[in-house]
Formats: sequence, C-alpha cells, structure tokens
Amino acid sequence: MDRRWAARLALAAGTAALLVLLVFAGLRSVVLVAVGLAGLVATAAGLWWVLAHGGAARVLGLLLAAAAPVAVLVLYAVAGLLWVVLVSLALWTLAVVTGRTALAQDTRPARTPERRVAPPRRPFLIMNPRSGGGKVGRFHLTDRARALGAEVVVLDPAQPQDVAELARRAVDDGADLLGVAGGDGTQALVAGVAAERGVPFVVICAGTRNHFAMDLGLDREDPSACLEALTDGVELRVDLGFIDVGAPAAEGRGRVFVNNASFGAYATVVQSPAYRDDKARTTLQMLPDLLTHHSGPRLKVHADDVTVDGPQAVLVSNNPYRMGDPAGLGRRERLDSGVLGVLGVTVDNAVQAAAMLRGSHGPGLASIAAQKVVVDADAPVIPVGVDGEALTVPTPVRCWIEPGALRVRLPRHRPGVPRGKPPMDWRRVRRLALTVGRAAAGRDTG
Repeated sequence: MDRRWAARLALAAGTAALLVLLVFAGLRSVVLVAVGLAGLVATAAGLWWVLAHGGAARVLGLLLAAAAPVAVLVLYAVAGLLWVVLVSLALWTLAVVTGRTALAQDTRPARTPERRVAPPRRPFLIMNPRSGGGKVGRFHLTDRARALGAEVVVLDPAQPQDVAELARRAVDDGADLLGVAGGDGTQALVAGVAAERGVPFVVICAGTRNHFAMDLGLDREDPSACLEALTDGVELRVDLGFIDVGAPAAEGRGRVFVNNASFGAYATVVQSPAYRDDKARTTLQMLPDLLTHHSGPRLKVHADDVTVDGPQAVLVSNNPYRMGDPAGLGRRERLDSGVLGVLGVTVDNAVQAAAMLRGSHGPGLASIAAQKVVVDADAPVIPVGVDGEALTVPTPVRCWIEPGALRVRLPRHRPGVPRGKPPMDWRRVRRLALTVGRAAAGRDTG
C-alpha cells in the first residue's frame, strides 16, 4: 500500500473509532473508556500479586486478574454498548496498524555491509548432538558438513569437553573457519575464539531458541541451510558483548555473550537446582521474595552516565532489543550498532505494576543504550545468566562491547531479519497523509 494512502486510512479509521463512541454512546463514551482502563489496571495489579505474593494473596490476585476483564465486558453488555466498544476497538486497531505501516519506511535500519568471499579451505565445526532435541542427527548435519569438506567434532554428552579449547587447537592446526551446531551458550564460547584468532565464524542453528541465528536472519527451521555458508557465503562483521567473570582463564578479555547477560530475579531463579526439573513451580516459589527484596542481592546499575538503583531484573544485551514493536520483542534490528542494550525493571507494588502498561515509557522500565555497564550489588558475588548459562561472578561486574569484533560467514541466500515497525506518531501520520505527490517519498523525516 502507498504510504500516503496508508496514513489516510489510519486517520480515517481513528476518526471513525472516536465517532462510533460519540454517536452511539454520547457522554457515556467517557465512562466506557474509564471502565476499560480501570479493568486493565486491575488486571495488572492482580498479576503483580500473583508474582509477588504467596498463599491467599496469590489466590486473590489470580481471581482479580481473571475477573477484571470479565466484569468490564459484562458492564458493557448490560449497558447495551458491547458492540459499540468492539467496533470502536477494531477501528482503532486498524488505525494503529496502518499508521505504523505508513511510518515504517522512516525507520528502516541501515543494512550491515557484507561481501562475497571464497569458500574456506579447512573449516572446523563443533556439533552438539543433544542440542535442540537432537537436530544434529535429525537434519544429518554431520554427514552434510563432511561432504562439504569440513572437519567435524561431535561432542560426547557423557564426557564434557572444553569447546573453546577444541576451537583454539583447530586454529593452531590450520583451520581457517570455525562453526558450531548447538545452542547460544556454545555459540558464544567458540565465537570468542574466532574473534580472538581473527577467523570467520559460522552459526548453525541447531539449538532450542537460536536467538543469535534469528537476529542474523538465518533459517531457524532448517539448520542444514546454514551449511551453504561453506560454499556460497558472504561475510559481515558484528559486535560482541563481553562480561568480566573474574576468572584467570578469561585472559583479560572477559567472557563473550552473543545475546545477553541477565542479572537479578531471573538469574537467581535459574541457579536453583530445582529449576531444570520444574521451571514454573520453582519460579513461582522464588519470585515473591526476589521481587520484594526479601532475598537476593540488591542491584545498582551504572550504564555510562545513567544509574538505575534497586532493579529486580536487569538484561544487558549485545545491541539493543526492539522496544516499540510488540511483534518484534526479543529481536534486535542490528548487531553492529556498537552499543549495549540495557533493560532494568523496577516494580515494588501493584501501582507500579499497573504503570508498566505504558510499555517502554513506563516509570518501572529503564531502557538505555551504553558502551559500558557496571552492575554492583550488596553482595560479594551474584548469579548471572550468560546466554542461558548459569554463572556466579564477583561484584562489581563489568560489561562492555567490542564493535565489529566477529567475522560472521552466512549463506548468501537467507530469510533475513524482519523489519520492525515504529511507535505510533499521529502528528507524523497526519503530515504524511496531507503530503501531495512525490514529496511523500522522502520529505517526511519527523
């Protein structure tokens, strides 16, 4: 759809949504909106009680979270205005979707430069047969890689191996490319060696979630497609995050993370031995004390010149995650922006939990971009999750980013990263809708 017409449709749908309320509900439209907002606030407060309390308070919170939206719908129906609300809501949804579509062209990220490269002479790949429920065997990755001339080491689940040391020895023996078929934690360890030794790195998305592969635009449904990077590949440079884990083996460089390092409530929960056997029960048992600061370390985060005091959870990511696009949460537009993303969540009561409905602009959520982050605490050591791996590290914990540290080899033909949509901005939509002719193509810069 042409951007101007998408903007015009957004304005028309938004106006129609308001007119439906005013024409068919009159002054009661104000009450309808107030009741709907009150229902959302009550639901958020109920969910907070479920997470932050146990016993009777948790049961009451669950009942409130379930009953609030039902009560709102019943009130609308009794007033004979349920259809008005539903039609108005549908029109408003159409307005927001088409408005963001009209604005999307303004936020297209600069594409990471890539170049065609010759196939490697001696590729070396490490494969974890247990990762992703056995994707290595299911997609015959070992046989396919060897058929393409790669040396493949298949890890033995019964005998844990140091994958970083395997990768270093391979480079010493002449390998000119490293790759991993496994989860993000294993990817990060070998990617650190590739960056250290200056050789390209191949991601084979054989893990469970494969967030790094997703943000590189790889086909996560078919790990074997990643092997095309060995014969028809392109190379680009991406950033790497580093965290100082206080271990001599880090050799002053710190431990690499390709996705994120998490601190606070989540990092503490995953340290529990019971977490792997029953994630939901363990989380619900531990969260109340963690969220109310009755247990767990109290954190203080310094992100460049910004300080966040007392957050319950902190996520430091290798490049920022999308915030304005709900469909794109958990994704990163780019991996070469040269900055860390920092998300800090501070919620101490039900009122603040309800305020979180404001999303990235809520008072309980800090979203920061920084080149260096220091996480301190009132404890000498704290739990940290590094690309899903549970660690315990001494405080203060330093995180930093090294721009363009990793050479990544990718298949030339791959799905790519879906483009995110910007937050809704009605002034820009109106200006675009009123733009005439070719001016719409490049003059709406915000």
